[in-house]
Amino acid sequence: MNRTLRNVVSTGLFWVILAIIFVYLVFPFYWAINSSLKTEAQLQMTPATMVPVHPNRGTLAPTLANYRAVLGNLTFARGLANSLIVAVSVTVISLVLGAFAGFAIGKLRFRGKTVSMYLILAMTMFPQVTVLAGLYAVITQFNLSAVPGMILSYLIFTLPFTAWVLSSFFRGLPSSLMQAAQVDGATPFQTFSKILLPLTTPALVTTGLLSFIAAWNEYLFALTFTSIEPSARTVPVVISLFTGEIARQEPFGEIMAATVLVTLPLIILVLIFQNQIIAGLTAGAVKG
Repeated sequence: MNRTLRNVVSTGLFWVILAIIFVYLVFPFYWAINSSLKTEAQLQMTPATMVPVHPNRGTLAPTLANYRAVLGNLTFARGLANSLIVAVSVTVISLVLGAFAGFAIGKLRFRGKTVSMYLILAMTMFPQVTVLAGLYAVITQFNLSAVPGMILSYLIFTLPFTAWVLSSFFRGLPSSLMQAAQVDGATPFQTFSKILLPLTTPALVTTGLLSFIAAWNEYLFALTFTSIEPSARTVPVVISLFTGEIARQEPFGEIMAATVLVTLPLIILVLIFQNQIIAGLTAGAVKG
């Protein structure tokens, strides 16, 4: 009986903790959606309501005016396009170069391999603010526009991470695959591209998605590099500068609507590739 009671209590405690974590993670996104469906008068109601209600009648009264205002804003549309260009470019370059680097580190033998691994790992430890001034000076010196400057800057952080993660996946693949390919006359590049690379698809999806999210959400570099080139602003910078552009008052509703619209592509990507992400995160966790 005592054991049964302990099991019930443990199970109940587990679900309570799980529910708290779920609410803690989901509530900010829910509040953004809730605020994006309110008018200015509804946003000023005290106490704040958990759903959009009419200020006088108290009935449910959501509105899509904030979404219409954001979608009709050309600056926001340009920011989305800039973010898409930067994020896709960073992801593709990181995966291509990171796959070659991961294969070399994980499967090939060469002088300085250990040093290279630690240098790659060290590159992921630098805070953004420590390299911001130097990167801005370099980009200014070479007269690079904001978009190429952001792409090259983001690669400093996404490429080492991608190479390090992919190297562990390549290292976990059986060496007999390479030996069998060599016996069949395959070159190292053919072995890499036709045999080993397809086996790392879960890792490629996982690292690619994380690189895309990092580039899509990055704010500090984007704000600095686009300070003298407003047309190249990415969507996080555009949203932060909504104040005074869309409305005379503080446009909280439009900001929340833009936040929801920017978050939706990331949620869709995660839902589409969730199986590959889980496989990539758990691959190599158990050796048997």
